[in-house]
Amino acid sequence: MTAYLSAALMLAVAVGGVLALYAVHRRTAVAARPLPTLPFLSGWRPTEHALSRFEARWYPLTLLFLAFDVEMLYMYPWATVVAQIGVSAVVEMFVFLGVLMAGVLWAWREGALEWV
Repeated sequence: MTAYLSAALMLAVAVGGVLALYAVHRRTAVAARPLPTLPFLSGWRPTEHALSRFEARWYPLTLLFLAFDVEMLYMYPWATVVAQIGVSAVVEMFVFLGVLMAGVLWAWREGALEWV
């Protein structure tokens, strides 16, 4: 029974915390008012929304870049311990690189690397 009581107490504390944060927000929030002027782009008024300028073809390329960026996050610590661990660390890294290469081949097949 004490397990249920502690779980109920934790739930009550969590709900109370959320309600307290909501009350603090309601007390300290500033009323949303529209901006008096629009931002300028090189001295001219913008003719389109800022997000509409980016074409959808850049997103697969961005995901490909992030995949290789994350790869480097794993390679630096791996390089420091590969001599201590041995062959199994090298095999694991080649498996990891193989998964990334499958992603590159998929992106190539989908046309993410074409610039036209």
